[in-house]
Amino acid sequence: MSGGVRTASGEKLVACHSCGLVQPLAKTIDKQRCTRCDAVVHRRHPDSIARTWALLVSAAILYIPANVYPIMHTSSILGSQDDTIMTGVALFWNDGDYPLAAVIFIASILVPMLKLFSLAFLTLSVQLHSQWQPRQRTTLYRIVEGIGRWSMLDVFVITLTVALVRFNTLAVITAGPGALAFASVVVLTMIASMQFDPRLIWDNIDPPSGKKHD
Repeated sequence: MSGGVRTASGEKLVACHSCGLVQPLAKTIDKQRCTRCDAVVHRRHPDSIARTWALLVSAAILYIPANVYPIMHTSSILGSQDDTIMTGVALFWNDGDYPLAAVIFIASILVPMLKLFSLAFLTLSVQLHSQWQPRQRTTLYRIVEGIGRWSMLDVFVITLTVALVRFNTLAVITAGPGALAFASVVVLTMIASMQFDPRLIWDNIDPPSGKKHD
């Protein structure tokens, strides 16, 4: 193993994707099954890179209408108004609600964008067989994965915004097309982080000899 790095692949170990049990990699032409849950065991997630790219591209495309199209439509006796995420941030900022404006900007603009860029960077680095800082890249993935667990906070923030507007004004508020696009971005980035296999990062450091991915 290069650089003395010990990996599960180098030790001929494989983890079940269903229950997480780590077990020896069987030398058989048949599909290996988990000794605990009987699920088919793959050394790496099948088509991990292709699936991650497909989800990321879809999320990136939907990220544009999520920020361009209205996230909500407000109708009152004073007229009607369409608000995007950024106009909502500007509204709360101008009204002096700086903490709420900051939370909406971070959760709805900054976090999804950083997740997209981070996952794209990790996927591209694996495709280019990069050996640069594998531990740091793995840590980056763990951070993105951890944030993904709280991704629905973005949608909750929008719901909270609607509730606050309803509370402060006599108006009828409905979700705009941007809300659906935004929710889709959140879901797609969550699934993309689940499809990306971080062990591929270490395959470039310690490639298995003569073995193909199952």
